[in-house]
Amino acid sequence: MIERRGFLGLGLGLAGSALGTSARPAAAEGPVLNDDGLYEQPFFVQSFLDLAEDLELAADSGKRFAVMWELRGCPYCKETHLVNFADPEIRDFVSGNFDILQLNLIGSREVVDFDGEAMEERALARKWGVRFTPTTQFFPETLDQVAGRKGNEAEVARMPGYFRPPHFLAMFRFVQEKAYETTGFNDYLRQSSGS
Repeated sequence: MIERRGFLGLGLGLAGSALGTSARPAAAEGPVLNDDGLYEQPFFVQSFLDLAEDLELAADSGKRFAVMWELRGCPYCKETHLVNFADPEIRDFVSGNFDILQLNLIGSREVVDFDGEAMEERALARKWGVRFTPTTQFFPETLDQVAGRKGNEAEVARMPGYFRPPHFLAMFRFVQEKAYETTGFNDYLRQSSGS
C-alpha cells in the first residue's frame, strides 16, 4: 500500500522527470509562499489532512507530530519563518524531530480530527480553541495516546503565539524530551537556563 509521503514523492518525482527538472528547485532551502499566502517550510508535511494518519506517520518515522496554525498577513507568522526557522540550529532540530502540519486559521480545506469528525480548517480552529496566530499544538507520541479525542484534549503542549528563537527552540526541546510529563514549560525554561 502506498502511503501519503510515498504517493506525493512519486507524483513530484514524475512531474519533475517529465519537465526535466526537480519538483522543488534545489535553491528552495527557505520558506516559500503557498497558495493561501502563508510561508511554508520545505520540511513541512504535505498531507491528506487526516490527523490520525499524520500522527501515525510521524511516529513511524521516529518523529513527534505538531500542528502550526497560521494566517495570511500575520507578522508574527512571517517572523517565525524568516527569523526562527532561518536559524540552522532551530531548523535542523525541528525538521529532524518533528513532522509539522501547517493549517490556515480561516482556511476551508477539509480536515479529519483525531476523533474522526471532518470539518473545514476554520471550524477545527474554533473547536480546538485556537484564536490567534501563530499557534503550535504538540501531540502525543502514538495514536493510542490520542484515543479518539479531539485535538485540544489530546495535545501535550501548546505554543500560543510567537516565541523568540531561544524560547521557540526550548519549546520544541521540551516536547521532544517529554519534559511536559514532569514539569511546566516555564519551570523547564528556568531549569534549562540554570536559574
